[in-house]
Amino acid sequence: MKAKVLVVGCTGQTGRIIVEKLLANNQVDIRYCSRRQEQVDEWQAEGKEAVLLDLNEPRTFGIALAGIDRLFILTGYTVDMLLQTKTLTDAAVKANVSHIVHWGIFANWDCTEGHFAWHQLVETYIKASGIAWTNLHPNYFMENLINVTPIVDNKFVMFSGKARWGWTSLDDAASVAATVLEEGEKKHNGKSYWLSTEALNGDEAAEILSEELECKITCDIREPEELETLFNSGNTDVEITYAKNAVDIMRQIQDGRMTYMGTIRDDVPYVTGKASTTFREWVRQHKAELLPV
Repeated sequence: MKAKVLVVGCTGQTGRIIVEKLLANNQVDIRYCSRRQEQVDEWQAEGKEAVLLDLNEPRTFGIALAGIDRLFILTGYTVDMLLQTKTLTDAAVKANVSHIVHWGIFANWDCTEGHFAWHQLVETYIKASGIAWTNLHPNYFMENLINVTPIVDNKFVMFSGKARWGWTSLDDAASVAATVLEEGEKKHNGKSYWLSTEALNGDEAAEILSEELECKITCDIREPEELETLFNSGNTDVEITYAKNAVDIMRQIQDGRMTYMGTIRDDVPYVTGKASTTFREWVRQHKAELLPV
């Protein structure tokens, strides 16, 4: 019999890719979940097994987790994630879930940055639950150049000065998650996988973009204070605590406390058996999405 998997966040950018990979490989059975009843109804009408799951309403957890073998947890980057993951983990214990896979962040154990620390706290709680666990630690996503700081007027913005980041492809990270969910706890229990393929600063990324897109692309290098001003302007809908933490990340990268964000730790080939996607390869694959209008 196939293991049954529940992917929290399967309607989001990351969860959707993971589900697509699980469907393509057909190694596990998938239970879909959403906090919107209309989405659940739509899936059920398509013949899919789907349940209501609202991370802010623990009373939805029991039915959603009943009979689930492996649980993938991805929450929003707000302080609410602490309560959400705590209560969901408790429910997973009650439901006899055998394996939790958590989508976390790329951080040293003694990190002092706020929302990174939230992830570390929930990972510690998951480990203490007694359920087999696997933690995924992706670094800076290449896809940020499409949906977070897209190329506009032949330039993109980075708020960490000339500091390097470790870039990784979201598709690679999703492949790791799908592989772990398929192979389960016998192979991946107690493992932390680090996903940081290539170290580049904004200017180095811009050089590769220019070569592959065949037009001059520049990085608009800004300082953390400018990001703080943007958040304080009221022109963004970013949650206030997350916004403060985002600025703090940029400052800590610049002052040396988080320079490890610019390092390479690439576990993709160890898990998937395939080479990681380089930044240049990724640009070629996404040329149509990256080309300036």
